[in-house]
Amino acid sequence: MKRSIIILCLAVWSLGAITACSNGDKAAKSHQKKSKYTCTMHPDLSFDKPGVCSKCGMELVERDTTEN
Repeated sequence: MKRSIIILCLAVWSLGAITACSNGDKAAKSHQKKSKYTCTMHPDLSFDKPGVCSKCGMELVERDTTEN
């Protein structure tokens, strides 16, 4: 009887540890660096990829935005 309880407790504990590890990966990914690119002359415009401004043709600069 005691052996069954111990085995059951270990199984529940290991399942909880596995679940906690997988949730930690999601939390780490949510704090990854996301880059946006903007024009120095038109800061109201933002783009996902580097390139040139659609209004003036100037090269876009990277602006770091950390997502929480």
